[in-house]
Amino acid sequence: MWKLLEILFGRKQRAADSALPVVLSPRVLLIVFDPLMNAAGESLTRLAGWTPVETLVNAYIQDLMECSGGLVRYQVVERIEVNEFPPKVDGFRYTPQTYAEVMRRAARPHQPDLLNYNEFLARFDLLRRIAAREIDEVWAFAFPFAGFYESVMGGPGAFFCNADPLLGTARAGRRFIIMGFSYERGVGEMLEAFGHRAESIMEQVYRRTRPSENLWKKFIRYDQTHPGQAECGNVHFAPNSERDYDWGNPRTVLSRCDDWYHFPHFQGLVKPVNCTEWGGGDIRAHHRWWLQHFPKVAGRTNGIANNWWQYIVDPNYV
Repeated sequence: MWKLLEILFGRKQRAADSALPVVLSPRVLLIVFDPLMNAAGESLTRLAGWTPVETLVNAYIQDLMECSGGLVRYQVVERIEVNEFPPKVDGFRYTPQTYAEVMRRAARPHQPDLLNYNEFLARFDLLRRIAAREIDEVWAFAFPFAGFYESVMGGPGAFFCNADPLLGTARAGRRFIIMGFSYERGVGEMLEAFGHRAESIMEQVYRRTRPSENLWKKFIRYDQTHPGQAECGNVHFAPNSERDYDWGNPRTVLSRCDDWYHFPHFQGLVKPVNCTEWGGGDIRAHHRWWLQHFPKVAGRTNGIANNWWQYIVDPNYV
């Protein structure tokens, strides 16, 4: 076993140190919960008029490929559609009638809201499929109040990824992530879920570095926390933000954001920025702008790969 681990992780180490950054093509299992809502067999997405899942998925894949400079090339290898409501952690399931009452605000959403992840893993044989390398991660699409985390990690050595790790999943043989998306929302919200995944993983990558060498903490600086020393900010706070989700703030601040395009050879570039830089308040535009600044070159700095995308997309590199 140890020899196998040395081979697997040795390959990853050599890939990270090669002359070119790692290109990743993760295989995705797409699972869509789209319950039938009436005797005529009409689905929830059709009745509600929400965006088709394929439209959201294609745009999301394209955005991540562009933001990563072509290094991340997700491929959906299988799509499963389930025309029913999944069970909550306490066994409760919505019916078309009870869910319609929630959406009309005639009833409150069920509590606890959380999905039964153990049932979900078993139903789709996910641990075996991950171990067999049939798939690398799972994207689940569902409705509001379905109970999915935006992202959650399983597998041996799994750690916090915008949610506590899934217990009892070591037999998957490697780390994997389940993304939870809503087809009631847009691509911007999908990128936000990915952004929080990135935040969690990069916190883990740099957790043992000295403060002076923690480039992640440098990357996420914004003016409110570091006056006059803003860099790229984080998912919720742009360089000039004064509160959560304040991506449309017209206030101008100085930022070193574009110096990250020269990483790891910073040139000390500073420029005035405001919301016009990242889309004037549009969620998708801001998140694309933020992700485009992530380092994506070969080599290492203080032992950490200069291609952050490999960690975020494949947590087995961490």
